[in-house]
Amino acid sequence: MSEAEARRDLAALRRLPPLLQSRRGADPWTARLAGIELHAGIGYADRAGAWIAGRGQTPLLITDRGMTDAGQVDVVWNSLAAAGLEPIVVDEVTENPTTEWVEATAGRLRDEPIDSLVALGGGSVLDAAKGLHLLLTQGGKMADYWGYVETSEPMWPSVAIPATAGTGSEAQAYAVLSHPESGRKMACGAAGARYSAVLLDPSILATAPPAIAAAAALDALSHAVESLVSRAATPTSRTLSLLAWHLLEPAWEEALAGSESALGRMALGAHLAGAAIEQSMLGAAHAAANPLTARCGVRHGVAVGLLLPAVVRFNGADSEVASRYEALGGAATLAARLQEIGRSLGLPDGLGALGVEAGRWAELAALATEEWTGTYNPRPLTASDFEELYRGVA
Repeated sequence: MSEAEARRDLAALRRLPPLLQSRRGADPWTARLAGIELHAGIGYADRAGAWIAGRGQTPLLITDRGMTDAGQVDVVWNSLAAAGLEPIVVDEVTENPTTEWVEATAGRLRDEPIDSLVALGGGSVLDAAKGLHLLLTQGGKMADYWGYVETSEPMWPSVAIPATAGTGSEAQAYAVLSHPESGRKMACGAAGARYSAVLLDPSILATAPPAIAAAAALDALSHAVESLVSRAATPTSRTLSLLAWHLLEPAWEEALAGSESALGRMALGAHLAGAAIEQSMLGAAHAAANPLTARCGVRHGVAVGLLLPAVVRFNGADSEVASRYEALGGAATLAARLQEIGRSLGLPDGLGALGVEAGRWAELAALATEEWTGTYNPRPLTASDFEELYRGVA
C-alpha cells in the first residue's frame, strides 16, 4: 500500500462511519482499506450473495457448527441461493484448526467446481478458509506457505463475515494454523489470501457465546496495544492501532451487554487492529500466550489478556519504549486499565486457576522464545524474561 493510498484510506476512516450509531434499516457504510472492500451495517451479512453474484457461481461457504446452530449459516446460504448461486457448505471448523485438517478438507473438495469463497465465523474459521483458499487454488501443502509466498495461480473472489470482534483475521493475508503434533502456530501467508471484501455485521457478533465474545474482546484490545509499540510499526500502522483502541476500549462493556451499536464499534475496531498487525506484527504477550494455548489448552484471548499487563510493565521499564505508550496514557496507567478490563471480562486470578502448573515455566519460556511474534516486541526478551512473565501471572 503506497503512502498516498494510506493517507486516503485513513482520512476516510477518521470520518466516523454511520456504523458507530448503527440502527436497523440504515444504509451500510462502505470504505476501502489496503485493497479490501469494507462494508458495515446491521443485517448486512445477507448481502453476501449480491457481492458474489457476477464474480462466481459455486461459492465455498466455510463456517462452524456454532454458526449453523445459531441460524446464521441459513441467513448467508439463503442470500447466496437468492442470487442464483449454488454454495457448497463446510461447517466442520473447530477452534485452532490444524494444517492436517485443512489439507484433508482440501483433498475432499478438490474436484468440486468451486470458484469463490465465503467465510462465516470467528478467527479459526477465517484462518481455515484462507488455508483452503491457498491449497485449492495453488496446490501443495500448508508448510509450503509457512511465512509469506507469492502465488502463481489466480485466486477466487472471497468474502469474510466475522462472527467475533477479536482476531482481525479478515484484514490479514496470513492463515494462522496449528501444527497437528506440536500445536505450534504456523503463519502461512500470501497476498492473494487476503479477503476481497469484508462484511461487518453486528447482528452476527451478537450470537457469540459470552465466554468467546469476552476472549475475543481481549484479543482485539491486545492487538491494538501490541501493534502500536511493535518494532516494525509504521506511521500508518500506529494510526490504525490508535483508531482501533479508541473504538474498542469504550465499547466492550456495552457490546457484551448486547448493544448493536457498540458491537459495530467493536467489529470495526477489531478490523482496524487486524490491519495494523498486517503491517507491524505483534509482541511478547502473543509470543508467551501461544505456548499456553498449544500445550496447556488455555483459550488464546484469555492467555493474552492475562499476560499483556505484565508485558506492558516490562516494556515500560525502558524509558525509550515507555514513551510509545504515552498515546494510551502511559505504561503504568495502561497496564492498570488492561487489568481492570480483564477482571470485568471474567479473567481468572492467574494461570494456576486454569490448571497450569508452576513447574512448567521453563518449558513454556523456551517455547515462547521460538515464537516469531516475540521478535517484534519493542524490548527484547530472553527465556528468563519469559519465565518471569509467567511467574507474574501465576
